[in-house]
Amino acid sequence: MVADVIIIGGGVVGSSIAYHLLEDGFSGRVVVIERDPTYARASSSLAMGGIRQQFSSALNVRLAQFSIAFYSDFDHRFGLKGSAAAAFRRRGYLFLVDSGNRERFETRITKQRTLGVSVSRLSVADLERVVPGLVVDDLEFGVLGPNDGYANPKALLAGFRRGAEAAGAEFVTGAVTAIHRNGNRITGVEVDGMDRVNAAVVVNAGGPYAARIAKLAGVLIPVQPVRQQLFRAFLRTPAPKQHPMIVDPSGVHWRQENTEDTNEQGRIIVACTKLDEPPGENFACDMSRWEQEFFPPVRRRLPQHSAYTHVEGWSGLYEMTPDHNPVLGPVPSCPGFLLANGFSGHGLMMAPATGKALSEFIRLNRCETFDLTPLSIARFDNNRPFWDDAML
Repeated sequence: MVADVIIIGGGVVGSSIAYHLLEDGFSGRVVVIERDPTYARASSSLAMGGIRQQFSSALNVRLAQFSIAFYSDFDHRFGLKGSAAAAFRRRGYLFLVDSGNRERFETRITKQRTLGVSVSRLSVADLERVVPGLVVDDLEFGVLGPNDGYANPKALLAGFRRGAEAAGAEFVTGAVTAIHRNGNRITGVEVDGMDRVNAAVVVNAGGPYAARIAKLAGVLIPVQPVRQQLFRAFLRTPAPKQHPMIVDPSGVHWRQENTEDTNEQGRIIVACTKLDEPPGENFACDMSRWEQEFFPPVRRRLPQHSAYTHVEGWSGLYEMTPDHNPVLGPVPSCPGFLLANGFSGHGLMMAPATGKALSEFIRLNRCETFDLTPLSIARFDNNRPFWDDAML
C-alpha cells in the first residue's frame, strides 16, 4: 500500500489530525492505523471529558480557546444526535482557592484576562449561590471560567473518526511493528498482518504507547503511560441544579454526569491525579482509593450529598512527559516523522488545536495558527521544559 501520510493511532488526536488535514485541502492519501477499533482501552474513551481554557501559559490558553470554539458546534458539524451526541456544555470550571493558593490564582486570573479568557473571581457568598450547600469555611475565593465545560468523551472520539472518514481518511486495523527509514528520512511502516505501507510522512499519535512507537523510528521521546483512576458515584440526594466542574484545593475534582435529565443529576464523576503513581500500562482500579482519597473532599464540600447507593470505578492511561505538557511537531533528526504526544491528561481537551497544528506542519512545513516552538521535542534536549502551573 502506498499513502502520502500515515497516522499511527486512531484515537481522538489521530482522528482529529486526519480530519483537519483533509478538511484543510490536503489531496493526498491519508491512512490511519489503529490497533484496537473497539477503543476499549483508548485514553479518549476512558477520559473524564473536561474541556477548559483556564491555564497559566499563553500557549495552552490559545490551544484551549481554539478547541473550545471547535467543540461548541461539534454535534452539528458531525451530525451527532440524541445519545450519540457529544453534548459539550459550557457549565464552567470552578476552582476553589484556599490561603495556600491565593497568590498563585490572583496572578493566574490577571494573566488569563489579558489573554481574553472569561474568568470571574467569586466571593465566598458567590460560591454558596453558584453551588448551594457548598462548604466554604476554609476558602478565600473561587475562580469560575463560564465558557469551560465537559462533554461525552466516547462521542467526541466517534465524531472525529466519523468526520475523518467522511473527509476521505482510510482507517485500517493493525499494530505497527516497524518504521522504515532511508538514511534519516521516513519511508513507511510495517503493520502486523498487512503488507508494508509506504509514505513520506508518519505521524505518531500513539497516546500512552507513543515512546514505543517512536523507538521503532529510532527516536527517543520522554513519554510514559501512567494510570489515572476515575469513579462514578450514584448519590442518594441529587443536586438541585447543574453546577460547574468543581476543583478542590486537594486536587480532587468532580462533575455531574452530562445529562439534561434532572433525575440523573445525582451521578458524579470524580478524579484526582496521583503524583507518585508509578508508570506502566496498569488498568486495574483500586476501589479502596474511593473512600481513602477521592470521596472525602466531596463529602466535606457537599455534606448533604455524602450518601450514595453505589460506586463504579475504572482506569485509563495518561501519556505523561516530564513537564506535563505535550510534544508537538516534527523531529529534526528524522525528516517526515511528526509527534502529537504526551498530553498528560489534556489530549481530549487539545485535540482540535492539535489537529489544526499538525495539518499545517504537514501541508505547509510550518505551523501558522500557533507558535509551537516551546512544545517541540528539542526542549528536552536543551533542558528547557515548558511549565504551566494549572495542570490537573
